[in-house]
Amino acid sequence: MIVKSETLTARGRRTRAALLEAGREAFEEQGYDAVRVDDVCARAGVSHGTFYTYFDSKESLFGEVAGAVVGEMFAASMVGPAVPDDPYARVEAANRLYLRAWAANSRLVRMLEHAATTDDRFGRLLLELREVFVRRGAEGLRRLQEQGLADRDLDPRLTAIMLGGMVEHFAHVWLDLGERADEATAVDHLTRLWARAIGLTQASTPRPGGQNREERGEA
Repeated sequence: MIVKSETLTARGRRTRAALLEAGREAFEEQGYDAVRVDDVCARAGVSHGTFYTYFDSKESLFGEVAGAVVGEMFAASMVGPAVPDDPYARVEAANRLYLRAWAANSRLVRMLEHAATTDDRFGRLLLELREVFVRRGAEGLRRLQEQGLADRDLDPRLTAIMLGGMVEHFAHVWLDLGERADEATAVDHLTRLWARAIGLTQASTPRPGGQNREERGEA
């Protein structure tokens, strides 16, 4: 019988956490297909039977590892109060933080995407995990629309999916496939494209050249 997380003792929680950490290390180093349950057990320092006290399969372990990674990426790409309360600046910060979060976790994310092509369970998991990003993007766009700062004819959810896909695909091409661009240029272009796509109208929105009209001394 699988022991539920909420019923674990302190020792059980430590053992389960050790298995999750060992699984993450094994998946990152060896790839999903090459990892065996015994590999994870050896890394965690537990018996084969102990593994099945907490997880019913390698697949269930991988699902939890992937969920934790996406959760970390979501938290790492949250724009905090230190960023000015300006829509453009916050979109820019979100893009920068997302690229950095992707750089730290891209191997496991791509592994989940690959697994999703052959296993419906992982396909559903991938959609569930991406939903947190979609929901955040849609809510942000909806607020801008209510403030009259973005195109009100855009469907918030579809727009969040499409623009989020743009950023995610660029992150893959840039960080995984080696497209040449420095971070500042990448973030600048992503943010301009995002802002123009939603019709962001904000006096402080940078114009091409990096300055506002006021900063250039124009009327």
